[in-house]
Amino acid sequence: MTTTLTRRPAEQKHQQAQKAPAPLARREADGMAVASFVLGLVGLLVFNVALGPLALVLATLALARGTTRRGRAALGLTLGAADLIVLAALATTDHTLSWSI
Repeated sequence: MTTTLTRRPAEQKHQQAQKAPAPLARREADGMAVASFVLGLVGLLVFNVALGPLALVLATLALARGTTRRGRAALGLTLGAADLIVLAALATTDHTLSWSI
């Protein structure tokens, strides 16, 4: 004799909610990953004082929240670090925080 256990619909919904993160949170994390990439890329050209650290923070948050765009977040981290390296190079060579043409 086999018995089948049936769960109440409320219990099933609760278990499904625990298994998968909310789609809105994942979408926000994906947006953070893309924003970190764009800010890091733009930061190489202008305003790297603010855009570099912002790209680093957004990429870190996106990775911590489980983004599906891990490559974009990794590029955002890399470009944010590159922004800070360019800033340090400019500050030591030209004694300025901006590009000079």
